[in-house]
Formats: sequence, structure tokens, C-alpha cells
Amino acid sequence: MPHNDRVFIVILDYLVDLDEIDASLDDHAGWLRKNYESGLFLASGRREPRVGGVIFEGGDRSQVDAAVAEDPFAARQLARHTVIEFHPSAFGAALDDEAVQAALA
Repeated sequence: MPHNDRVFIVILDYLVDLDEIDASLDDHAGWLRKNYESGLFLASGRREPRVGGVIFEGGDRSQVDAAVAEDPFAARQLARHTVIEFHPSAFGAALDDEAVQAALA
């Protein structure tokens, strides 16, 4: 089903050793929770191997940029965040659902 709304993928690349990442992980997790509660974040997780993370976001670019700036990993210069914007035009069966598409709107 065609869909023209924007979606953002934020790629995090760690810039420091994992012990420094782990020391800020609780603060980062709190930041994630806040953005899930607001409805901005749709999915997130670690990359494998553990060199960073990925966040799947709705919203608009200004919301995404503001959220990224508030990430403790960004504020403490522990990770680089790359924002990729795309416009989904089709969905596989697992995502071809009104609730999923409403979250992306």
C-alpha cells in the first residue's frame, strides 16, 4: 500500500570504548523511554557487532534533530548520530497494518 509520509532512521556509531558507553547507558535508556512515551520513537536497538545502535522514528525533521541533540550519547560526544530520511512507498505484510501506518503518519 503506498504511503508518502516521512520516516527517519538514526544510525548511532560509538566513538569511544564500550566501558564509556556502558557508564552512560542508564541515562541513554531514560532518554529512549521519554521519546517512546511521546510517540516519536517507533523501534530501537543495538547493532551487531556492538558498534552503535539504530532508532526508527516518526515525527518531523525538527523533532528528530531536537531529540538527537538531547541524547546523552550525543551530548557527551560518545556517539555520532546520522539521520536518514525516507518516504516509505510500500510495506511488507508484517507492516501492512493500519496501526503501524498510523504510527508512521
